[in-house]
Amino acid sequence: MTEPVPIMSVPREASTGRTVAGRVFALLNAFSQERPALRLIELAAVTGMPVSTVHRIATELVELGALKKERDGVYRIGLRLWELGALCPAPRTLRDVSLPFMQDLYEATAENVHLAVLDGDEVLYVERVWGRRSVDVVSRVGGRSPLHATGVGKVLLAHASRELQESVLAAGLKRYTPHTIVMPGILMRSLQEVRATGIARCAEELSLGTVSVAAPIFGPDRRVVAALSVVSHTVTHTRALTAVEPALRLATLSISRELANGYDGIGTADVTPIRPATR
Repeated sequence: MTEPVPIMSVPREASTGRTVAGRVFALLNAFSQERPALRLIELAAVTGMPVSTVHRIATELVELGALKKERDGVYRIGLRLWELGALCPAPRTLRDVSLPFMQDLYEATAENVHLAVLDGDEVLYVERVWGRRSVDVVSRVGGRSPLHATGVGKVLLAHASRELQESVLAAGLKRYTPHTIVMPGILMRSLQEVRATGIARCAEELSLGTVSVAAPIFGPDRRVVAALSVVSHTVTHTRALTAVEPALRLATLSISRELANGYDGIGTADVTPIRPATR
């Protein structure tokens, strides 16, 4: 009779080639902002593991509090993972530095306040402050938007390298609304104005019913590392939104001054600071 093999000597499951830890993390990584709740069959489909394996792992994770199983059979991330995540040392990140000033800006305007960085050729939103009086927007933390059709995107693109600017133009400027700028020449003149004034304005270019103003945030080396914007409803008169600009400038100046004292990155995915455009 063959003796049982100690579990430590069998680190991988033959059917998947994954370690035990790898299978557990594959299951946990199946959850995302787009997929916050999944059924057993969906977990199996996303992870590529057999349903029996997924059921066994999920059951144990539920017992440990890492997952929560609803009455209808849907699984969600459990509170125990949140508790463990809270133990991670909190570095002085862009989000940490910016959030108090974003909250002040919201209190002064009662409008959506967005913090965004450049990730590849897209806008990546890393923080947002809003309230009941704020207009509904399509953007969310962790979400992405095009550079040419948003206020923060225009700020980031205006201060990006010439290579990135030309790449965005070459890829074509998608029209999202009748107000989206899709002519390369007009967009480039708009970016030049952003660099000259330090403010980007965007009216119903990504979605109808919203307007925004945005300004750059500079890192310790005076390179643009992010953009901050205030987003309002189009019923807010343009003059009223213009009145927000001094408060927006003050917030970005304050954040830039704090970042000059040093910080440990964006506070999300590793995003390289924007190289200044070659003029």
